[in-house]
Amino acid sequence: MLKHPVIITLAVALIATLHGFVSAAEPRHPNILLILCDDFGYGDVKCLNPDGKIATPNMDRLAREGMIFTDAHTSSAVCSPTRYGLMTGRYNWRTKLQSHVLGGLSPRLIEPGRMTIASMLKQHGYHTACVGKWHLGMDWVKKPGKEVSELSIEPREQVFNVDYSQPIKNGPNSVGFDEYFGISASLDMVPFTYIENDRVKVLPTEDRGFELMFGRGKPMTRLGPAAPGFDDADVLPDLTKKTIEIIDRRAADAKNGKPFFIYLPYASPHTPIHPQGEWLGKSGLNPYADFVMQQDAAIGQLLDTLDRNGLTDNTLVIFTSDNGCSPQAKFDELLAKGHNPSHVFRGHKADIYEGGHRVPFLVRWPGKVKAGSTTAQLTCLVDVTATVAEIVGMKLPDNAAEDSVSFLPTLLGQTGKPARTTLVSHSINGSFAIRDVSWKLCLCPGSGGWSAPRPGMKDDELPPNQLFDLSTDIGETTNLEAKHPEAVARLTKLLEKYVADGRSTPGESQQNAVAVKIRK
Repeated sequence: MLKHPVIITLAVALIATLHGFVSAAEPRHPNILLILCDDFGYGDVKCLNPDGKIATPNMDRLAREGMIFTDAHTSSAVCSPTRYGLMTGRYNWRTKLQSHVLGGLSPRLIEPGRMTIASMLKQHGYHTACVGKWHLGMDWVKKPGKEVSELSIEPREQVFNVDYSQPIKNGPNSVGFDEYFGISASLDMVPFTYIENDRVKVLPTEDRGFELMFGRGKPMTRLGPAAPGFDDADVLPDLTKKTIEIIDRRAADAKNGKPFFIYLPYASPHTPIHPQGEWLGKSGLNPYADFVMQQDAAIGQLLDTLDRNGLTDNTLVIFTSDNGCSPQAKFDELLAKGHNPSHVFRGHKADIYEGGHRVPFLVRWPGKVKAGSTTAQLTCLVDVTATVAEIVGMKLPDNAAEDSVSFLPTLLGQTGKPARTTLVSHSINGSFAIRDVSWKLCLCPGSGGWSAPRPGMKDDELPPNQLFDLSTDIGETTNLEAKHPEAVARLTKLLEKYVADGRSTPGESQQNAVAVKIRK
């Protein structure tokens, strides 16, 4: 037994030193790699759609080594709104963007001072990086007397109204990202040039566009300012290379207590659909399917990079999509060969139906998430914020992530009360749907998007609302509105409450930034 005070002091000091060394060598929090694909269908992932005709071995690997969410959704059926919800944990329709999407020159959408996943994690010691398609607006310097559209895609006459040589304000760096590399919006929107932090890397001095689907000629993307040498086919590999470079650069710090958060919003397989090199013709279906295979291979490169750096065991990987597959993928061609990007769900991108917003959602976290597991827990991309907050031990303030529900208990296999039982969905034209367990009420007569019946078509001949029981009718074929008016009334009232409260989770009510109109 140690009795001498000097020996006791030295022993205590040695223990403290060793404890400090272990704490520094073993990070408390996981690295986080959040991969968001663009217009990627639920049915395009082989492990989610066994009848699908596209091989996706790397996504299947994620599922095999992690957890599949079979009932995961975006808050919107289109790009910008979904990205807002993912970054903030707040439903997109609470902003001034209540229909459609932003353009490449649109100003910042995320409100000043609003907490994002990036700003939260930065406060908890993370290095934060965004690589890819932003599509949440940034403040370009406009030429004297010139304007750009605020809440829509800019028309042709506006695409040269920006001084591209000037620094950009209020981009990803302003909402918590230490570094950014990517493009301002979708790859079919101007400008066609990379942005690094607050500047374009190469001035877009040319005026051109790209084929919407490679090898098909017209139609083309929007024409506009492009950097010399910028090629749409390079974007998928370039974003992958940049992400690999960041992982390699941050690996040492990640092993010594400084974890990273990388948000990787790919611009693919959204138009322009341009598979490259060995992937051309690989699927035997069409260029979209080839592009999906190339996308899968890119994810494989990222997983290999984590393995090579010894980071796999302490990295949480989330793979998902911003909405359902776009009809630009040529559904008729794919269906003729036995492949349905929407799987068993009705509709596709832009729609209020399940095909518009039910998306792939795969999570791998070795040692925490049981390998090869599957959950039917209702989940939304807005829930990533609360989940990450719980992982780092942060209590969310009342004025942040008002619609976010943590799915960490689901990841950890903890049974009990379901985390989320309700969901509010939004279509491209601003139509609402509200889900409560298996009931789904669509407050519109048709798709609210691009599939039939489209808005304005036969509206007078259709019931004003659609009520489906997804437990028995996953294809949303039978409208039960007339048989269950009590369910219609209850769900409508619940949606009105969520709108009025400014939140759908427990906490103090929040004042909405804008008035929200619910079509009935």
